[in-house]
Amino acid sequence: MEFGDLLKVIGEFGRFQKLLVFLLCFPNFLTPFHMFGQVFIVMDTPHYCNPGWIRKLGLNLTKEQELNLTIPRKPDGSLEECRMFTPVQGSLQFNATEKCRDGWVYPEERPPTLLTEFNLVCERENLNSISQSILMAGVLVGALVFGPLSDRIGSRNMILFTLLLMGSFGVGAGFAPNLYVFIALRFVVGSAFAGISISMAALSSEWVGASYRPLAMIVTHCCNGLGQAALAGLAYGIRDWRLYQVVGSAPALFLFFYIWILPSSARWLLTRGKIEEAKKTIRRAASINKRSVSEELLNQLAPEKKAKSGNILDLFRKAHLRKLILIMAWVWFVDSLVYYGVSLQVGDFGLDIYMTQLVFGAVEIPARASCIFLLEWIGRKKCQAGWLLLSGVICLIIPAIPKTFPVAVTVLAVIGKAALSASFSTTYVFSAEVFPTVVRQTSLGLCSMSSRIGGILAPLVGLLNEVHPAIPMVLLGAMALAGGILCFFLPETRNRDLQDDTAVSPSSQPSEKPVHNSVENGPVEEKGGDWTAETTIKHAAESGQWSIHSNTLFRAVANQTPQDEEASAFPQCCLLAPIF
Repeated sequence: MEFGDLLKVIGEFGRFQKLLVFLLCFPNFLTPFHMFGQVFIVMDTPHYCNPGWIRKLGLNLTKEQELNLTIPRKPDGSLEECRMFTPVQGSLQFNATEKCRDGWVYPEERPPTLLTEFNLVCERENLNSISQSILMAGVLVGALVFGPLSDRIGSRNMILFTLLLMGSFGVGAGFAPNLYVFIALRFVVGSAFAGISISMAALSSEWVGASYRPLAMIVTHCCNGLGQAALAGLAYGIRDWRLYQVVGSAPALFLFFYIWILPSSARWLLTRGKIEEAKKTIRRAASINKRSVSEELLNQLAPEKKAKSGNILDLFRKAHLRKLILIMAWVWFVDSLVYYGVSLQVGDFGLDIYMTQLVFGAVEIPARASCIFLLEWIGRKKCQAGWLLLSGVICLIIPAIPKTFPVAVTVLAVIGKAALSASFSTTYVFSAEVFPTVVRQTSLGLCSMSSRIGGILAPLVGLLNEVHPAIPMVLLGAMALAGGILCFFLPETRNRDLQDDTAVSPSSQPSEKPVHNSVENGPVEEKGGDWTAETTIKHAAESGQWSIHSNTLFRAVANQTPQDEEASAFPQCCLLAPIF
């Protein structure tokens, strides 16, 4: 007996699975504190060059006189932030200016920030964007390292390990003596974030039935949105950057109790030949779900086998596959680039940064949840194209609105952020359905790599603001529009069977039968603790006609053939780790 069949006996989404999803929501809630928190600890602060050299002359000047003699003024009368008069020995007449010699002066009444403590201003201002890109690079490295490692030690152990990493190194960053140590610690935090995302995606998909996997995915994604909203409150209440790092990171360490309650994946245990341990875990799940499972069924469990996948060359030998991978890789790249590009500019839209962040997080919840219905209503291709086109148009409109209308700019930015978050969720579903089974995991791996590269480049796009303020948003909008237009060259996969080989494109594989949802597959009845399944379930399993109610995402990734729908232990799950 395969694990998928047994899962129907013990319950595909009972109390055990709901508890598991609930437990996985907490790490997802905490990750925005790391991924977006730097925006709030490097906020713009008034500053000017330190005029301390003039005090050494013992002239007994007032503060205003010191500033007039040492700092040039802008046309509006404010102090230059990055220039000072060049001192001339024995004279107080200054004409030439130069860069600051002895650092900068910041308002004393404000709590210390990363910007003020490490002087991320003037010629050092770009270090902020570079450090954020290095965090994203950590996410890429973490996926490459922790993905295969998760397959070896199990997703439960990987979650516990990466939570420890994220919490300890995040707290450690709050005690960094200099910027470079801070960047190095944050790189490890980014790697841990990737490991957590990978392992949570694997663990939830391996315990939840196929028809409920989209729901589990959306719930955890929505908790990430809640975390982004909570980030606004945390950053507003704690302005000291070191205290923020400690308070935002320490909760991950408080999840140490997961070691006693977080279950291992029975499916992974089976692939490792740990049959007895798998049986024990299955009995626990059945007990929590108030189901009974006989020893006879448990004794039929055997290590699962996975079919052989294709390789990267298969994607480029045939024209239709080459078109699919190039377009989808671009879509993933654009999703990540524009999503992070807009999110990291939350303070540039004219309204209060904390309120804007609150709305940015809250709007993701309905946006992502809507995908469950819209994907079935208007199809994958139109949804993907529509979200990208909408976000692209908004990014192009924002620079054209005068800064005197911050409310209009912020409203457009919120709509764009909602579209981008929905685009992300759509991408996971669409990508898993559009590629043939034999090259599906390889394809998703390339797409995921493309997405992570977009995340690395997103903070650097903001540097183009120095050339012209409109360039970053125009560039992001143009790329999103290009991605939306390219989506129309992709096949629609709604109500179509998954393609197994590379012979023809998915568009030529329409389903001969209407797609059944999980209810139509056959009723499940409980009678005195005994479980019975109608033969329609068996027929549906043999025919491969499972629900396409967005659950094809996990069915497609986790399995090599429709007949082995529940068999895979979600290998190479790092390729589909969520990137929020």
